[in-house]
Amino acid sequence: MSRIGKMPIPIPAGVEVKIDGLNINVKGPKGELSREVHKDMIVKLEDGNLVVTRPSEEKEHRALHGLTRALLANMVDGVTKGYEKSLELVGVGYRAAKQGNKLVLTVGYSHPVEIDPGKDLSIEVPAPNKVVVKGIDKEKVGMLAANIRAVREPEPYKGKGIKYEDEVVRRKVGKTGAKK
Repeated sequence: MSRIGKMPIPIPAGVEVKIDGLNINVKGPKGELSREVHKDMIVKLEDGNLVVTRPSEEKEHRALHGLTRALLANMVDGVTKGYEKSLELVGVGYRAAKQGNKLVLTVGYSHPVEIDPGKDLSIEVPAPNKVVVKGIDKEKVGMLAANIRAVREPEPYKGKGIKYEDEVVRRKVGKTGAKK
């Protein structure tokens, strides 16, 4: 049995879970999320907990069991607490600013790069070299943060670029003079 899959998901107060066939809707104080689970996974609401079970011990079912439980747990966490990812801009002249709802990055290109977060996500710029992405859907928050990082990934020689706040950039030694 999957150690992650067999753990029940506790439903906190103020969160409403609706199971409609394969569709699972989770509504909480921060918003509402819905997801369609795999047709083989069995999701039940028992004693204030969401329980995911699998029909057999096949390899595919074992893999889907833990995945389904983790996705549903992320939905419950998202509508109660929300998710956020922090990014840092490292480099002389690298800065971020907000214009309306858009993020404008100045990271060494001939033009500023504009990124639109969409309707479900929000972007904060607490400092010119820091960007925080917030939202209730863990996948969307991670994807937007990855897209912002991809504008100028950190390079290993000087460490310049956009990196996650907790990311460690492994530095390389530069060239040395020619030996005779």
